[in-house]
Amino acid sequence: MTTPTTARRLWAIAEPYHALTYFAAESRTAAEERGLRGFWRGYFAMRAAPLGPVGAPVVVAAFYGFAPGFVARAVPGIWDVVTPAAALDARLAGVDAAVRRVLGGDWVSASEAEQAADLAWTAATAVGASGRPLAAANAALDRPREAHLALWQALSTLREHRGDGHNAALLQRDISGLESHVLAVAAGRTDREWLQRARGFDDGQWDDAAEALRDRGWLDGGELTAEGRSVVAGVEADTDRLALGPWRELGEERARRLAELLGPVRRAVVAAGDWAAGNPIGVPEPD
Repeated sequence: MTTPTTARRLWAIAEPYHALTYFAAESRTAAEERGLRGFWRGYFAMRAAPLGPVGAPVVVAAFYGFAPGFVARAVPGIWDVVTPAAALDARLAGVDAAVRRVLGGDWVSASEAEQAADLAWTAATAVGASGRPLAAANAALDRPREAHLALWQALSTLREHRGDGHNAALLQRDISGLESHVLAVAAGRTDREWLQRARGFDDGQWDDAAEALRDRGWLDGGELTAEGRSVVAGVEADTDRLALGPWRELGEERARRLAELLGPVRRAVVAAGDWAAGNPIGVPEPD
């Protein structure tokens, strides 16, 4: 039977392949070739592109974890440089080049890539889009013709579906994006310095959020209290549960086969140095 553990395991296995669009040099080059100078302009343009030429408030709301002022440095100015369609082309071009370097042309044309793409696409077409803006926007995109790109797009839709559900789990508990970062650091899942810088918050904002969590009884100093650990565990459990729908549709046997196909892909991305240890995404090692 497909369980929430299935959803969590597939996310942990698949995320490095999706994240080539953030961390691979080819993706940065593709963005820069289209005039998007600097990592964050490329990031916001390529990730937000499925939503259309939206402004900073929409990106802040949909992405959930970024400081508004940090987003406003790039958005909406990025749309003066590229159209959303051009940004979508850039992200596929970057991923295409990165995958060919990391996994090689033989894998790109192999039956394993085609099978993985078909399985992931089947799951991605089953995402529940209600209340999930990034999942809905990605699910509306056409399937790329090449298998390795179809696989990337399907896994991207699935991870945005999971992320939208994670945001819902946080909102249910009245936890802001910044407070979720403070909790993640307290739980030992990531590093404060890197995460704070990568999400654009200053020390004062971070410290205020930590104080608010202490007032709720969830932090003692910089450590989680028993109640705080329970809250964090509840958020993760709800995130896994809310991410289950597409994997239930795929079924346990096919989900297991997709995990088998993605295992070597994940290892290749990590070995190539395109998956940074301690990255701000906070993805666990797969079981």
